[in-house]
Order: sequence, then structure tokens, then C-alpha cells
Amino acid sequence: MDKIPMTAAGYAALEAELKQCQQVERPRIIQQITDARTHGDLSENAEYHAAKEAQSLNEGHIAELEDKLARAEIIDVSKLSGDTITFGATVTLIDEDTEKKTVWQIVGEPEADAKKGKISITSPLARALVGKKKGAQVEVVTPGGAKAYEVMKVEWK
Repeated sequence: MDKIPMTAAGYAALEAELKQCQQVERPRIIQQITDARTHGDLSENAEYHAAKEAQSLNEGHIAELEDKLARAEIIDVSKLSGDTITFGATVTLIDEDTEKKTVWQIVGEPEADAKKGKISITSPLARALVGKKKGAQVEVVTPGGAKAYEVMKVEWK
């Protein structure tokens, strides 16, 4: 059973999602099933079958979240420091072709969200960055082709 590295914030977000699924979604779906049963013949009751499908999906999601939380290895980023990029680091990069500045935090897979500036430790960019320091040149092979970056800043937030 592999441990999943995760920040404390990522763990809390998964816990909140699990609580939502168990305490809000589960009772809502059970109520839908109960209401649909009152409509008669279950073999031809589309509302009943839709509610049962929703219940199945919700229970599967709950099991997946419980598994991730059980295997989580919480890493306190606030206690990390140094100038070498590792899990939890917030890295400022400059694209060497476009001079565009981007900021990424390297986090665990379950909490990765590119729109929020969080990339998974298993992503090609994160794997290329780990072990590098400020000023390093990094080349990453992406689906869109090779990209070159310069590490401008390494922070621990």
C-alpha cells in the first residue's frame, strides 16, 4: 500500500469532500430513492434507476476518498526550507521562449489543480524541477513539445 504525499490543506480538502458525500449527498440520494419507490413499478421507474445509479457513484467516490485519506502522508510545508526544490515548494519559473512568468506549488496527486497553480509531484514538470535550485535551467518534454524554463525563485508557503 503506497503512501500518498499530501499537504495539510490538501488533506483537509479531501476530508471536507468526504464529509459532503457522506452527510449531504448520501441522505439526499436516499430520499430520492424513497420518493421514487412511491411512484409504483420499479422495473419501469426511471427516477428510481437514476437515483440508484447516483447512489452507486456516490458510494464509489466515498470509498475512493477514504482510501486516499487512509494512505495520506501529510507533509507540513511550513516546516520545510532550503533552496533545493522538493515536495511542497512554490517555484517561480520563466519560460525561456516567451519570457512568461509562472508560479507552481508542487503537491500530492489528489490535490493537484493547474488552475490554482498546484501541480502533482508526479507531473513531468515537477519531476524535472525536483532537486534543482534557483537559477537552474530546466527542460521539460510536454505533449506540446519541449519547453525550457529558468528557476527564478524557490519559496516555502
